[in-house]
Amino acid sequence: MKKLDALDLKILQVLSTEGRISKAALAERVGLSASPCWERLKRLEQAGVIEGYNARISLKKLGPHVTVFVAAELADHTAASFRTFETSIKRYDEITACWALGGGYDYLLQIVTRDIDSYQRLIDEMLDAGVGLARYFTYVVTKPVKGHGAPPLDVLLGEQ
Repeated sequence: MKKLDALDLKILQVLSTEGRISKAALAERVGLSASPCWERLKRLEQAGVIEGYNARISLKKLGPHVTVFVAAELADHTAASFRTFETSIKRYDEITACWALGGGYDYLLQIVTRDIDSYQRLIDEMLDAGVGLARYFTYVVTKPVKGHGAPPLDVLLGEQ
């Protein structure tokens, strides 16, 4: 994909906070007519810059839940062990995000489940399944402070 220009960045910034905006409103917001805006949007999607569109759901409105971050260490540090772990955790829907880390811990997992008991059952199941987990450290989220923000595209791309 060619280098992103200022109009591409405007499109991405608007979409990162207003994913349901109509194409006509998007074109107006970025200062383009509908057809060129639509072409840019298609190009960004086809290049994989835009990975998808989704809704932020208020879990509080649905019922009780708990969000837990887990810092995980694997028993072995071989490529096969990392592959096994990464493949294994994909089958647990409660694991909503996972990042491989450099430094002390091997992975950081975000887990959303009904309560602490169901969280512990998940961890026990993972330990029994032999996913390679040696140690884990549990951090329960007590309240969200900031999240789901738009990435600072201008900073990331050196436009500031």
